[in-house]
Amino acid sequence: MNLPTFSNIKPEQIVPTIKQLIEDNNSQISSLLAATQSYNWNNLIQPINELNDKLNRVWSPIEHLHNVADNPELRAAYNSCLPLLSAYHSELGQNKSLFDAYKSIDLNQLDAAQQKVISNELRDFRLSGIDLSDEKQARYKQIKEQLSKLSTKFSENVLDATDAWKKHITDENLLAGLPESVLALAKQNAKDADLTGWLLTLDFPCYQPVMNYADNRELRYEMYKAFVTRASTGQWDNSHIMPKIVTLRQELAQLLGFANYAEYSLSTKMAETPEQVLDFLSDLAERAKPIALKELEQLKSFAKQELEPWDIPYYSEKLCKHLYDISEEQLRPYFPLNKVLTGLFKIVQKLYGLTIKENTDNIDRWHNDVQFFDVYGKTGELRGQFYLDTFARKAKRGGAWMDECLIRHRTSKGLQTPVAYLCCNFTPPVNDKASLLTHREVTTLFHEFGHGLHHILTQVDYAPVAGINGVAWDAVELPSQFMENWCWQQQALDLFAESLPAELLTKMLAAKNFQAGMFTLRQIEFGLFDFSLHLEGRTDIQDLLDEVHQQIAVLIPPDFNRFQHSFSHIFAGGYAAGYYSYKWAEVLSADAFSKFEETAIFDSTTGQQFLETILEKGGSEDAMELFRRFRKRAPKIDALLRHNGMMT
Repeated sequence: MNLPTFSNIKPEQIVPTIKQLIEDNNSQISSLLAATQSYNWNNLIQPINELNDKLNRVWSPIEHLHNVADNPELRAAYNSCLPLLSAYHSELGQNKSLFDAYKSIDLNQLDAAQQKVISNELRDFRLSGIDLSDEKQARYKQIKEQLSKLSTKFSENVLDATDAWKKHITDENLLAGLPESVLALAKQNAKDADLTGWLLTLDFPCYQPVMNYADNRELRYEMYKAFVTRASTGQWDNSHIMPKIVTLRQELAQLLGFANYAEYSLSTKMAETPEQVLDFLSDLAERAKPIALKELEQLKSFAKQELEPWDIPYYSEKLCKHLYDISEEQLRPYFPLNKVLTGLFKIVQKLYGLTIKENTDNIDRWHNDVQFFDVYGKTGELRGQFYLDTFARKAKRGGAWMDECLIRHRTSKGLQTPVAYLCCNFTPPVNDKASLLTHREVTTLFHEFGHGLHHILTQVDYAPVAGINGVAWDAVELPSQFMENWCWQQQALDLFAESLPAELLTKMLAAKNFQAGMFTLRQIEFGLFDFSLHLEGRTDIQDLLDEVHQQIAVLIPPDFNRFQHSFSHIFAGGYAAGYYSYKWAEVLSADAFSKFEETAIFDSTTGQQFLETILEKGGSEDAMELFRRFRKRAPKIDALLRHNGMMT
């Protein structure tokens, strides 16, 4: 088993190890280029893929630890490696001899996936500045290194600012309205900090319930203000980092001949032009805004007062309870984590014939809570494995995500089994009680598991287009959002909900599209802000956000709101000029699921088709072509509108 040994990763050894690997890779690539002038897959591409995979196998667990178990020594070593890795990839992308070698390979001798690897690489050579002058190539390298450092600093500032905020409470009356599960978590937080009473934090399992349930308006205001001003003042201020990132991205795009970073970003996506993206967002906004305005008026009428942003979740929760007699917190007892996992595994068994078993061997893990699972195919073959890290804790970044540990890759020594990291930030067990999820958290788990299946189930043997690699970014969310659909189907709920009464299920389904217009509009707001920022290269970031609010929002945030300072998706993740892809891919996922609605939600024939045309193909073929093959037509928006209650 070729798994990482996290306990052996010593911060002082990281930089020398990465330096040596980069040096070895560069030397071996030079030797490969010098060995012949007649290049083919076996004497050039395959060896380079193996070298890059070797580097990935070392770097992946280091990067992962930085995300889930950060400390000052690890952070310093991680940050020292970023310019080294950035320079390595830039130099490869600007290696003229390597570029010429790739161009010389006879594609007629290769299969379709191998051809896709090479066509992607030739595109990426051009996106790395292969055609630039030496001076411009040097500037490209500088920009990439600076962007790598700035993005990491942005992310670290968000983590540190989140971890730094605490509110110690000794008067339980201030916590009126909070569910018992949140009080228990806050009490445990206080105990861990050697304090009496309760300790509130900005971690999502604490923050969100306070906003939803706390009767104390001042407390909600205080936590809201702390949350939306994270990393906007003091030692963790991202104010100066954001305009630098935008300016550098714009310069990078123009260096490569693009008008702006949005155009550059679309060169690796399904969407073809900025106008297409803006039209898509505008069309959705026009459909959603009238609905959102009605929803807000309904909420104001119910609350009988003017509403501030820190009131919206609170009164929305009460209105939902009033209309449907249901709340997220009320559903927790029916979704114990272990039961949800067991049901999730049964669902993928029904859809794809998979068997998933926990592996309790003495596998090295970064925390005692981490589980490890094996995924077996129909005939008992090991298809993949994954680590599952579900609970929020200090030094772990917020949110939920899937990342690659090992990528499927075939060599002369055999097949490397794909391994994924699946991470969430749910409420941990308190006082030895089971971890209970809200239905929203169940949906998050299914979402990330969809990403994991995309990575694990690939049947492509070449790492650059295996799993999620090489997939157009605005199609990456298709398998994840696709999995969310089973969270709302009675036959599926019967598998993972703990004795959910039929009456409660009826209420839950009735409330499914509660405030769907407001939620959709918020997502469009994020997408439009991101895309406009990178289309126009704006550095007056707050002014731009204010303009988007005026155009899109039904409730304008207060002046102190600095949401953008913690918008890690676009400033520290892979979503720059790509946040629209959540909605773009939701069109694909809703349309894909509608094929099951036409047959049956556990129809194994349709499941096998989705497995073979989407999940197994990875990035080996064009995403739109794969979708057309599955759906036998181009995608339509109708299913998304219907699922969101915007069209009957």
